[in-house]
Amino acid sequence: MHKIALLPGDGIGPEIVPQAVRVLEAVGKKFNLEFQFETALIGGAAYDATGHPLPEATLELCRRSDAILLGAVGGPKWDNLEPDLRPERGALLPLRKELGLYANLRPAAVNPALASASTLKEEIVSGLDIMIIRELTGGLYFGQKHREELPGGGQKAVETLEYSTGEIERVARLGFEMARKRNKRLMSVDKANVLESSRLWREVVQELAKEYPDVELNHMYVDNCAMQLVRNPKQFDVMVTENMFGDILTDLASQLTGSIGMLPSASIGGEVALYEPIHGSAPDIAGKNLANPIATILSAAMMLRVSFGLEEPAASIEGAVAKVLEQGYRTGDIMQPGQKQLGTVEMTEAILKALG
Repeated sequence: MHKIALLPGDGIGPEIVPQAVRVLEAVGKKFNLEFQFETALIGGAAYDATGHPLPEATLELCRRSDAILLGAVGGPKWDNLEPDLRPERGALLPLRKELGLYANLRPAAVNPALASASTLKEEIVSGLDIMIIRELTGGLYFGQKHREELPGGGQKAVETLEYSTGEIERVARLGFEMARKRNKRLMSVDKANVLESSRLWREVVQELAKEYPDVELNHMYVDNCAMQLVRNPKQFDVMVTENMFGDILTDLASQLTGSIGMLPSASIGGEVALYEPIHGSAPDIAGKNLANPIATILSAAMMLRVSFGLEEPAASIEGAVAKVLEQGYRTGDIMQPGQKQLGTVEMTEAILKALG
């Protein structure tokens, strides 16, 4: 029995999470697996119901589950709340901190059927397969924040950027281990020419590299890395970087693949891992059966592989998605002339049919 906490959240979240559940149930029947699902509130929906975007009951459910599947949080409706009550800051950041989820795994791989959907030339992105590892519980996002009144009028805002040796080492080690399982190349991204925290980052990564002589380690400044992702993305295999840099670079990398609606992610490090699509809540299309469910379905596949060690069921989901795309079926965000557009539910049904 695999106990899975479902956190649909806001916007299109309540539409896409049930589609992933349908796929998991189908895979369960096919491979004789049993899943137990329990749903809880998070984000704006939780705030509306309880007055807080991350209720204690939701945290308790997550702690007693084997894995978590999250939809999306946030939307214009809650933009004027106090910062600590806004869904993105009041739910996602404390959820990661409370569960000890210190590393975010975001693959950026181009499906052959979607190589022409990228805004870059097909020859630039065809065959792309990058894994970006983002440190998730340190840096500016979790540092102390305050404002000061200035004597001459106006204010000064102060953010504290902190990283310790241990925080850097644990996420860098994950990068080396993952590189060892892939093509044995690791790119560490920092800003060591300017930031003291990045100088420490580079020192720790270089020292750790001595334990992994079989992995080729390189370093790159974050601004150059952003340029290189557009210029020559296939030079990268595994990348590891700090929280804010990772937040920016992973969104950039997602667009190389044709659509942010296609990519899954995993947040790991604690006793329970969290899986979610990397796109937002898309309130403008919520309730219209337009959302692309593939990123959430692939997040469920990632969960089977990473949390439960179920390689064959995970691969079967990924294979079904690839088959449907090869057949020319698309949701609106990846639609091109001559292809067949499907809604959220219909795309899921096509994937279920491909699962057999």
